Amino acid sequence: MLFLVAALLLLGVVLGAVAHAPLTFSVVVGAVIAVWLGVFALRELQGRDRRTSAH
Repeated sequence: MLFLVAALLLLGVVLGAVAHAPLTFSVVVGAVIAVWLGVFALRELQGRDRRTSAH
């Protein structure tokens, strides 16, 4: 429960900071995060495929 409260508090701080940042900065940072998550997802899928095909 404490973890959830801390996560929500951190989310509120981040959203508050984004509200005061310029729109272009927010969009660029959002795009960078999206690309990073996409690369991470692809690497996870490829790693999972390699592990399951060996068995």
